[in-house]
Amino acid sequence: MTDSLKLLLAGWLLAINLIAFALMGRDKALAKRESRRRIPERVLFLSALLGGSAGAILGMQLFRHKTRHWYFAAGMPAILLAQLALAAWLVLRESL
Repeated sequence: MTDSLKLLLAGWLLAINLIAFALMGRDKALAKRESRRRIPERVLFLSALLGGSAGAILGMQLFRHKTRHWYFAAGMPAILLAQLALAAWLVLRESL
């Protein structure tokens, strides 16, 4: 992997994690106001699947949001573990 591609990937991961974190915070604020226009759960999961799982988990914990829903409590860490496994595989593959 080239240095420019690594830099682009790092920028993407930083941005998507910030977005996932912000989405959790925004949805919690909307939930407190009992707003009808909440952020769909599929959007929260999509942000995690696109690389923002760490930001989503941090947002869940910090804002105490979606922690009682089993599919978030189990799903977000599962996504993070899968992404870490993929990253480890890519690093090992490149070093060989």
